[in-house]
Amino acid sequence: MSEAGGQPSRVRTIAVIGAGVAGRGFALACAAAGFDVVLEDVMPSNLRRAEAEFADLGDAAGRLELARTVEDAVRDADVAVDFVPDELESKLEIFSLIDRMAPPKTIICTPSEAMSITDLASCVYRPERCVAVRGRLGGAESVRVLYPDGVLPETLRVVGDLLRAFGAEPRMEPDPDVPVLMKNLTRKSL
Repeated sequence: MSEAGGQPSRVRTIAVIGAGVAGRGFALACAAAGFDVVLEDVMPSNLRRAEAEFADLGDAAGRLELARTVEDAVRDADVAVDFVPDELESKLEIFSLIDRMAPPKTIICTPSEAMSITDLASCVYRPERCVAVRGRLGGAESVRVLYPDGVLPETLRVVGDLLRAFGAEPRMEPDPDVPVLMKNLTRKSL
């Protein structure tokens, strides 16, 4: 994600997976902040609602595009943010889909109050580009950005810059949720 001369590039396109209340609100906040957003949801009514709310924004600095599939949403994404239910099966499924369909540069960001980003990242080919956010995305408050071992500094910089664009103050922290499997392996190896 660097431009010529080694300067970091800015986030241009954000894929938002899930157009329920939280996903739709985040997508609209991204568009209002000047980002190009591709919003996907399995429910056409959620997408229509997002389209109407985007029209009500008036002169948004960014653009909102609606996608019918995850593949269409993440095709050119710099960052993909999921708003699927905060449960293991849903998160694993969406991480897998994004990982297979997005370009290698894409950062996978998940708002999660319950899931270990270490566990989720271990199931994809780009664990160094995965983070979890605890706190309200798109809000002007302090949010925790949790990351697994081996995360790229560029990943943290990009996510931090994105959150600061909304007035949030990101706190970068290693994932405190050491996976149960790792705890058991460590105990057995001692």
